[in-house]
Amino acid sequence: MNPRLKVRVRPAAERSIRKGHPWVYADSIRETNRHGETGDLAVVYDRNNRFLAIGHFDPESPIRIRILHHGKPIQLDEVWWRQRLSDTIAKRRPILSGKTNGCRLIHGENDGWPGLVLDQYAGVQVLKLYTLSWIPILDEIRHWILDECPPDSIVLRMSRNIQEAASKRFGRKDGQLLYGPVPTGPVPFVENGVWFEADVLKGQKTGFFLDQRDNRLRISSLALGKQVLNAFSFSGGFSLLAAAGGASSVTDLDISRHALESAQRNWLLNKGNMRISQCRHKTVQADVFKWFKGDPDQTFDVVIVDPPSLAKKERERQGALQAYHQLALGAIQRVSRGGILLACSCSAHVGADEFFEVVRSAARESGRSWRELETSGHPEDHPQLDCFPEAAYLKGIYLSFED
Repeated sequence: MNPRLKVRVRPAAERSIRKGHPWVYADSIRETNRHGETGDLAVVYDRNNRFLAIGHFDPESPIRIRILHHGKPIQLDEVWWRQRLSDTIAKRRPILSGKTNGCRLIHGENDGWPGLVLDQYAGVQVLKLYTLSWIPILDEIRHWILDECPPDSIVLRMSRNIQEAASKRFGRKDGQLLYGPVPTGPVPFVENGVWFEADVLKGQKTGFFLDQRDNRLRISSLALGKQVLNAFSFSGGFSLLAAAGGASSVTDLDISRHALESAQRNWLLNKGNMRISQCRHKTVQADVFKWFKGDPDQTFDVVIVDPPSLAKKERERQGALQAYHQLALGAIQRVSRGGILLACSCSAHVGADEFFEVVRSAARESGRSWRELETSGHPEDHPQLDCFPEAAYLKGIYLSFED
């Protein structure tokens, strides 16, 4: 049996770990007592040989260690793991009610589970891994989940960069069933009384974007009697909540035919909801950037602009800021007098303050009279650690236009 992996890190990493940052990069490591293997528990020490932290070791990732605990030395035994899971799940129980059964149960680093996400859609849970270091204890994780919050099925999803190694070395495949019957198709679940489907086997992320639940509910409260445009509509989340809130019409705008078809299926799931069935629903397949340059006389009372990440790497940040500015200008032209704009960003490399300022700048440039209603961030089940700014990706800003 290999001795415990001991790691010493550089001074900058020491300071970062003490502040609670959950990542140790490869170039921050000064020395190790042996070659680390995937999933090893690495004990991190400072230059004076004092305990700093313990975390999972991943020799194939530039994030070499993902911190599980820092501060005083502890034993990461089964009791510790089960208590951590229990504490994490307990925070979500108030969200799960008769009107909502789709929720993020574990939000990676921000919940103390670095590189691991667990989402629930009705009776199906999706466990998504972003590092190979969890795979050696995957069976244990399954047992802990079944004891703490048993679902009907558990599906394994993995980020693309680890799928090949997971298959060759561990026999684990993306979309593999870890427990229960295989879902026969998209899984229906309910959010604030509205039905959606989640493609848990092949869909983006874990099958649905649960993180916009609060903004969708806010739009619902603003939509009564309004004409709504949902740009980058994807599967129609904002559209359906707007319709449930009493919108007179909703237009889904997306370049993807597959996305618009998904929105149509979600609409059909809610045909028994009178407000949704009475709302006029239109789909437009087009590039949003180009569509905004079209006929500016076609305006809406509520305009939502929620694009996919426009800066997946730091070097793309400046281009993303320019694109957000362009989108905001185009969207503002589409807002009717007295109407509301919700502009969102899910780009972690674009900070909240600079994104909000880009949208405000576009509003000033438009020459219209406007006021800021509010800004939004991460929902309760997607918590954000102050010491981990890299994961602060979601932000939204609401503007009202007077003329």
